[in-house]
Amino acid sequence: MNEKLHQLLAQLRLKGFAGALDQEIQKAEKEATPISEVLHRLLMEEQAHRQNQSLLYRLKGAKIPWDWTLKTFPFDKQPGVSKAQIQQLSGLAFIERKENIVFIGNPGTGKSGLAIGLLRQALLSGYRGRFYHAQNLLDELYASLADRSTPKLIQRLCRYDLLLIDELGYLTLKPEQINAFFKLMGERYGRNSTILTTNLSYPEWYDLFQRKTLVDALLDRLKHHCITIHINGPSLRVSSNGKAKPNPKSG
Repeated sequence: MNEKLHQLLAQLRLKGFAGALDQEIQKAEKEATPISEVLHRLLMEEQAHRQNQSLLYRLKGAKIPWDWTLKTFPFDKQPGVSKAQIQQLSGLAFIERKENIVFIGNPGTGKSGLAIGLLRQALLSGYRGRFYHAQNLLDELYASLADRSTPKLIQRLCRYDLLLIDELGYLTLKPEQINAFFKLMGERYGRNSTILTTNLSYPEWYDLFQRKTLVDALLDRLKHHCITIHINGPSLRVSSNGKAKPNPKSG
């Protein structure tokens, strides 16, 4: 009978249930456990298995390049960051409010580490998210123009609860890329949260995008539902002897 049960569970793809079945049957036989309790424990195992598989799927789909978390961030070495503020943000209320976050600071001050930490926290909490290097995102948007799939790509990107665009800096941009990027940000406005990291202050965005009216509209929307965090602190990529660290942990 156990073999038949396993075959049936395999057909139904109840892997969590199947993994705990033999142990629960043995336990029930020894303790004369009521069938309702056995079923409850088996279904709880299935639920836990599915939640774990869903988490693994979200983590894989997010394309996070580094295994950074907020717990590993060196707050003691970066006085330019308020640990209390970051901990408050890790509660993820900003996602529920559809707010954006912009980290502004020099290279190496921890922008990417904090942003990735918040993205990972969101994934662990059941939200769908995606990491992009800014240049890669803009290149993908540009490539989509060739087969006219840009609307479909933007629609897919807008379905993420949290989109992280890292290192929005001095990029080489074509007018078509700029238009597609502003289209994306406009579509996400008020619908889902976006995290941006940049080494450019807001006034410098005009030099980057070269489109004053579009930048005016973007900044107006960003600042309307936005938390801006300026990181004025030392580079975390430099060790105490003044030499660059071989494996920097923050951008």
